[in-house]
Amino acid sequence: MISAGIDCGAKNTKTVILKDGKVIGKGSVLTGFDQEKAVEESLELAIREAGISRDDIGKIFGTGAGKDSVRMADDKVNEIKAMGKGAIFLFPNARTVADVGAEEGRAAKLDENGRPADFAINEKCAAGAGAFIEAMGRALETPLEEMGALALKSDKEIPMNAQCAIFAESEVIGLIHAKTEKQDISKAIHDSMASRIVSMIRRIGVNKDVVMIGGVAYNPGFVAAMKRELKLEKIHIPDDPEYGASLGAAVLAVDG
Repeated sequence: MISAGIDCGAKNTKTVILKDGKVIGKGSVLTGFDQEKAVEESLELAIREAGISRDDIGKIFGTGAGKDSVRMADDKVNEIKAMGKGAIFLFPNARTVADVGAEEGRAAKLDENGRPADFAINEKCAAGAGAFIEAMGRALETPLEEMGALALKSDKEIPMNAQCAIFAESEVIGLIHAKTEKQDISKAIHDSMASRIVSMIRRIGVNKDVVMIGGVAYNPGFVAAMKRELKLEKIHIPDDPEYGASLGAAVLAVDG
């Protein structure tokens, strides 16, 4: 059976096509204002890469903040369920998964079948999501793509106490005025964000087999900060972490 999972997120819409337990197609586009258009474009990109026709897809499941825009879906699943299934499909020993995207961070404790036993969501402030690093990068006049590598150049520990992205930006500006090195500020930003995500993970219980999905998993400075906070030598990250939830939705489409 061929299935598809479509994750309509706040920033990007991602599709995964699965056949006989293997990913045969992926597609990602900016979500933008027209979510339904993004869903269609993402699906078409994945279909093209898979080399199949739309009629070949047996089931489509939707997930993500904009899952109601996945009009063609046979069913829709919440993000926690989708990310858990995606994590355990990729890493069968996974029992803790963190999904950190542009606008939100979430974590779940899983059973052996990838079902969430408990979960937590950071939805109060962007200080626990990728948009926070992007905003702080603007204050540092540093592109988002360079922020993580910049943080790795520092071994300083500079606390950032603000619980809100707006106040955190004021802290960053204060550090700039104090002539703090740019790499030290970048590390402080990543440490602050990792601290918020890890405190959320600790609320549900940490297992040593931690999987990280979501676009922020590409950021080496954030991954390093997460390892320090969790006191772990390794965090499992798939090759295409941004597709974790859409993969989970495609797996659930087969199971369902």
